[in-house]
Amino acid sequence: MRQPRGFIHPLFPTHLCRLRKAIYGLKQAPRAWFHRFSSFLLSHHFTCSKSDNSLFIFRQNNNVIYLLLYVDDIIITGNSSAAITSFIQLVAQHFAMKDLGDFHYFLGVQAVHSAKGLFLSQHKYVSDLLFRFHLHTLKSVRTPLTTRTSLSLTDGELLADVTEYRSMVGALQYLTLTRPDITYVVHLVSQFMHAPCTTHLFAVKRIFRYLQGTLDHGLWLQPTSRATCVIAYSDADWAGCPDTSRSTTDFPLFLGSNLVSWKSKKQPTVSKSSTEAEYRAIAYTVKDTLHVRSVLFELGYPVTAPVQLFCDNIYAYYLTANPVQHARSKHIQIDYHFV
Repeated sequence: MRQPRGFIHPLFPTHLCRLRKAIYGLKQAPRAWFHRFSSFLLSHHFTCSKSDNSLFIFRQNNNVIYLLLYVDDIIITGNSSAAITSFIQLVAQHFAMKDLGDFHYFLGVQAVHSAKGLFLSQHKYVSDLLFRFHLHTLKSVRTPLTTRTSLSLTDGELLADVTEYRSMVGALQYLTLTRPDITYVVHLVSQFMHAPCTTHLFAVKRIFRYLQGTLDHGLWLQPTSRATCVIAYSDADWAGCPDTSRSTTDFPLFLGSNLVSWKSKKQPTVSKSSTEAEYRAIAYTVKDTLHVRSVLFELGYPVTAPVQLFCDNIYAYYLTANPVQHARSKHIQIDYHFV
């Protein structure tokens, strides 16, 4: 490390400092911090989740504590306020920390508690983006994308400066944490980050116009007796990409009535039929469903009822029920047949 300003040795101004431990700002600092803090948790009877390395679980004498770690931001919850308070005091003895009280704001996500449940949104984040990109004066629209829009690599003229486009799309990607309604269109405009055109920029600005009129939208998480009832919906647009003819997988996943996971992702290969595209989408949805089931099991809420999975292609359904080699489907890779 270079000698810091104000502390340069007068006799050896060109010498470098040898670090004996990680400090803030180093590339490896987050990893070193995680190793240090996770070791502390494990030494105090926490277990690290196999489904999520950032989730730690403590169980002792009917007390349960869940700890979610993101670098140096931490959420702690559980079934005993006394146990949580005692643990926070223990952590404060070993680390410099600040208790911010009840969960209201975390990594740009606002949380509002009410009798109906928990509402998650990024209202402030959206407002800041609109002012940052000077789009707060635009007129709002009702949809983030028109039904006639089909973006291609050759649409319009190449942008002279792609920095703003990449910044806007990157910011929108983070917004999809609480806005599943823009997930598909953000996935769509993200495909042109390397060479965006004027048409792509217009599509991005339309997303912001939609956000202008839906600032208060977010996710409702409500208590329900069907909390361990997993329901998923799978869909695919066959050969939807005009440039590569690849299909896009989309799915939402619910716990009871609560939407907890969703995805829009282009499939890695070209499908020869709509049945194949839908079948691949089902396989991808099942992968995410298995992950959610695993997390619930570790949290102490095992899914005992069969997972309900819906798709809109009867032949894809037949293929899942009888995954043998058919004349028109034997080319499908074997890893998709695990469903």
